[in-house]
Amino acid sequence: MKKFLFLLAMCLPLKGLACTNLIVGKGASADGSVMITYAADDYGSYGYLHFYPAGHHQPGEMRALYDYETSNYLGEIPEAPYTYGVIGQVNDQQLSIMETTFGGREELADSTGLLDYGSLMYLTLQRAKNAREAIDVWTNLVETYGYQSEGESITIADPNEVWILEMIGKGPGRKGAVWVARRLPDDCVTGHANQARITTFPLKDKKNCLYSKDVISFAREKGYFTGKDKDFSFRDAYAPNDFSARRICEARVWSFFNRVADGMDRYIPYILGKDEQTEEMPWCIRPDHPVTLNEVKQAMRDHFEGTPLEMTSDLGAGPYEAPYRPTPLYFEVDSKKYFNERPISTQQTAVTYLAQLRSWLPNHIGGVLWVGFDDGNMVPYAPVYCCSTLCPEAYAEKTADPFTFSMKSAYWMQNALSNFVYPRYCQLFPEVQRQRDALDREFETMQAQVEKEAATMTDADAVRHLTGYTSRAAGLMMDRWRQLFERLIVKYNDMTEKPETEDGQYKRTAGGDHVPVIRPGYPERYKREVVKATGDRYLAPAK
Repeated sequence: MKKFLFLLAMCLPLKGLACTNLIVGKGASADGSVMITYAADDYGSYGYLHFYPAGHHQPGEMRALYDYETSNYLGEIPEAPYTYGVIGQVNDQQLSIMETTFGGREELADSTGLLDYGSLMYLTLQRAKNAREAIDVWTNLVETYGYQSEGESITIADPNEVWILEMIGKGPGRKGAVWVARRLPDDCVTGHANQARITTFPLKDKKNCLYSKDVISFAREKGYFTGKDKDFSFRDAYAPNDFSARRICEARVWSFFNRVADGMDRYIPYILGKDEQTEEMPWCIRPDHPVTLNEVKQAMRDHFEGTPLEMTSDLGAGPYEAPYRPTPLYFEVDSKKYFNERPISTQQTAVTYLAQLRSWLPNHIGGVLWVGFDDGNMVPYAPVYCCSTLCPEAYAEKTADPFTFSMKSAYWMQNALSNFVYPRYCQLFPEVQRQRDALDREFETMQAQVEKEAATMTDADAVRHLTGYTSRAAGLMMDRWRQLFERLIVKYNDMTEKPETEDGQYKRTAGGDHVPVIRPGYPERYKREVVKATGDRYLAPAK
């Protein structure tokens, strides 16, 4: 039996097993907001927003549960008397919950538990109004009904604080889980990406650290730990830090740290993964400057640019210098195992989120979930206000599915464009980038005016106003993306390019037909690689 699930999990088509969360405390952000992100990286999943209207429930009313990864029916539990409204990964109280799966020790998974991590996210968002309450709700549900998922890192945030909760089960037939939760210092940033990040933790600081009563004793019982309590490391006991954990997972957190602070080169030996005797990366850092909303968006688009792990300079980038690699993560050649680099931005993202939570505003105005329905690099982030009482059609679960294409679906519209661009990345992506960034700026500019208007209204009118704006923003994004898709197909048809005038119009003959198209061929570097590989095979005779 393999000791750990991680390598297997990275290759399986399951939700949540290859995700990234980036996290900014309110004292580390430029505007005082808490910001957390989530790239829900799934191999084949349909991206949509989970939507649960707020509501009162009668005694005896039950809540049906469905597995987040398979949609299989799990069972039911009593409904709460009142549930908060939820759209995506945020509720109407400005509470946001996001996750990544670290797998951990295989023997601790318990298939008999009733609750998986996905059910727990949405149950907790419906039942808790702030981060500390969410930790209580989450852990009490697990103790009551059992936990069936593997090891999880959970980001739990409200406008005032952020907590990282790490949890793993106790094995078949043992209800509950062992866990630890640490509060991020307000002036710090952190992240997690499929590897447990809490090592040692303060045992007597309930203001900043909470944990299950048996988190250490259970590790002793299982033989995972034998030292003094003060030296206990949750990660080392339940998800040891092997090569994959450092190179495939921790490297993504490092890429965020590297964007917001100097001196991160010291951890390059650590994130390269092959040398275990190196300085470990801290679980959080203080950035060198206040981190902006746009910086966090750009971090979600990272491919290790400008670092030793940069992805566009080797043969794997293909002729069009794409910072993407096909799955699976690992491959074999002549019985030797190799791996592809794993950046934050990856083509198999089903949906990407950025929650912006602001303590100085009423909840219905302060909570914004910025969303995109493909790889963060290839899409703009459109605003969804946490108070929204309707889910835009483009983001709704029933608009399409993994097997049904629809131009009304943001997921399929954005994936259609991305998959047209990937094969000729360096030729086509600059146009995507310009439109993406223009929409980001437009939405951020509109945000101030929309919120100014909402602030003058009654709460009920403001909720209607922001719900309507959320739908209009979705419609604007869909219109712009459809127009861009149509433009790219027309302009770059058949591996050519239609020439344009300075004002962006296609050049035409006097009779209105097209002029000769541009035939760029391969980029210069790749042409040289072809010649290097084929020698004189394609050498044309001199005249």
